[in-house]
Amino acid sequence: MSKHQPLFTNITHCCNRLAVLIPCKNESLTIGNVVNQFRKELPNAKIYVYDNLSTDDTVIQAKKAGAIVRYESQPGKGNVVRRMFADIDADLYILVDGDNTYEVEAISFLISKLISEKLDMIVGARRSTITNKQVYRLGHRSGNIFLTGVVEFLFGAKVKDMLSGYRIFSRRFVKSFPAFSSGFEIETELTIHTLELKIPFAEEYTAYGSRPPGSESKLKTLTDGWRVLGTAILLFKEVKPFLFFSIISSLLGILSVMIGFPLITTYLSTGLVPRLPTAILTVAIMLLAFLSFTCGLILDSVARGRLEVKRMAYLSHSEISYE
Repeated sequence: MSKHQPLFTNITHCCNRLAVLIPCKNESLTIGNVVNQFRKELPNAKIYVYDNLSTDDTVIQAKKAGAIVRYESQPGKGNVVRRMFADIDADLYILVDGDNTYEVEAISFLISKLISEKLDMIVGARRSTITNKQVYRLGHRSGNIFLTGVVEFLFGAKVKDMLSGYRIFSRRFVKSFPAFSSGFEIETELTIHTLELKIPFAEEYTAYGSRPPGSESKLKTLTDGWRVLGTAILLFKEVKPFLFFSIISSLLGILSVMIGFPLITTYLSTGLVPRLPTAILTVAIMLLAFLSFTCGLILDSVARGRLEVKRMAYLSHSEISYE
């Protein structure tokens, strides 16, 4: 039983069109339960299961539970979410994984909070209810902490759970979100889009449970760890290009001074340049430092222009009028 109490007694009185979006790959053991739980909590919602190249009975179980089943042939959660956001038209969108680890009973409270505070995104931040390490693995948790630190550095924002797959969105958010990620980085992209455009959002802790026996996670600690690191670096470059390239320029400048200083002292004392290749290398590094700084200046203007375009796309969609 959820401890979260909704602010409204009937969510459908506040919002007529609800869409539950469940990206799935090989979740035959859990998808039926997830669909049934959402049908119980949100009886008037349309529940969509997008199958992503499953090799088990995921589709059969989803249809048996009454879900609308569709397909995405490009592998990766990001590709599925991009297809969902493009295809489905609704007032509110609930995005959740099909592994039955998220607290479905909290959905009414989360929707109520989003409506009452006029938010465009609310995140069900994960809080484990048991001590089993398999519930929220150390590698995944460490990557979450690392990426959260990067976001706090870039935006000065406090984020509880960057990588949660349990989120609710307004139509305005979904239809203005330029999804580019192909895999599990999609959660990071969703959060960064929100922070970059200063879109109103909130996070609420929800219970996070374990998978049933026989159900395997698609996450790979080492591979996904590299993805997290790559996403963090790419994020830094895209959002703060001047700072990113200024740091590179400074490091190159320091390197050129370290290499070239002995040559300069020798030249000042003797008037000779004893190691010509080293001198050429020093000049080349200094040129790279200058080019990096120049790239930062140019790309900073480009990034600002892209931000303005994304903000205008977001504002082109009107706020939902709740009854």
